[in-house]
Amino acid sequence: MNSNDGQTMTIDEIRKLIDVVRETGISELEVQLAESRVRITVHKPTSQEIVIPPVVPLTVASTLATAVPQSAPAAPAEAAAPESSAPKPDEPSTVVKSPIVGTYYDAPTPGAAPFVKVGDRVEPKQVLCIIESMKLMNEIEAEVAGIVVAKHVENGRPVEYGESLFTLRPL
Repeated sequence: MNSNDGQTMTIDEIRKLIDVVRETGISELEVQLAESRVRITVHKPTSQEIVIPPVVPLTVASTLATAVPQSAPAAPAEAAAPESSAPKPDEPSTVVKSPIVGTYYDAPTPGAAPFVKVGDRVEPKQVLCIIESMKLMNEIEAEVAGIVVAKHVENGRPVEYGESLFTLRPL
């Protein structure tokens, strides 16, 4: 990697490391090469987003319910649709978004109880889910105390950076 005396990193090599951090979405990287040591840390803003869900008229919801064929097989519990008890339009809410690209898991191990369910009360730093990225298990924690009012992702599904995972109603 080093093209000079073998003792220090060049600016170009450091720029390449910064590009790796940006491309992978990791939050910290530390590299030591001989006498050179570089630590790159990404500080992501901890902003809260207020989301007001759209109001679905009753006639549209009942039309959608009758459009489902009666012979459709029941989906297994593992592949169930995301849960929701949508907050009222005038209630503030906090959306927990994925900080990385990866695979979403709602329990610590297959077959275990999920970390949280819709209706559960959560505290700051409480684990909500795990996102596996590059063979690493990343725990996603609540930033605020609140009630889980919606779960937006199915277990085992891929998620993108910035994708909504949960909606919390702050306490």
